[in-house]
Amino acid sequence: MLKCIFASYMHKETQELVNKGEMLPLMEEFYTIQGEGYYKGTAAYFIRIGGCDVGCHWCDVKESWDANLHPPTLTSEIAINATKYSDTVVVTGGEPLMWDMNPLTLALKLRGAKTHIETSGAYKLSGEWDWICLSPKKTKLPTQEVCDVAHELKVIIYNKHDFQFAEEQAARVGKDCILFIQPEWSKKDEMIPLMVDYVMANPKWKMSLQTHKYMNIP
Repeated sequence: MLKCIFASYMHKETQELVNKGEMLPLMEEFYTIQGEGYYKGTAAYFIRIGGCDVGCHWCDVKESWDANLHPPTLTSEIAINATKYSDTVVVTGGEPLMWDMNPLTLALKLRGAKTHIETSGAYKLSGEWDWICLSPKKTKLPTQEVCDVAHELKVIIYNKHDFQFAEEQAARVGKDCILFIQPEWSKKDEMIPLMVDYVMANPKWKMSLQTHKYMNIP
């Protein structure tokens, strides 16, 4: 009986820490090369946070969606692990902005890290970020708050209609935001020729590729 009461108490304690961002559902963490967008080719430590309700049908990390599958981990420990390897730390998901990112970015910055986030922008912005990569999704549009401060807009191109979506999202970000279109991996052979033509006709856009997949690295 006492054991059951203790387990219940610990669950409540853990949930409170998660609610404060002092623990986060950590799916995985790894040191690799950034494969996409503006910082492609840069060595970076990736922190993948579990939990996402945006629901992209072509998501390649659907196992990240259910936060309950990933163990709550102390934010301070995550920061210590990350900064052993790199001073560039990329927080991704899942959708990391479902959680309070302030404790994590504070811990990372205290250890000298540059903080990057990859987000759909569908939730309130939290945390202090050196680089915000906004990758909006039709199923749950980004908030204007995130659009206003995004450094990089990365729109995934799955079909021809996504070019119009890309333009709609480009109209929402700041004038200095760098604009990328990136083929969805399973459609790359079909979409890349269309994207090449599109960027040549609309040179405000740049092309991004998932180069880490070509290199067969995480």
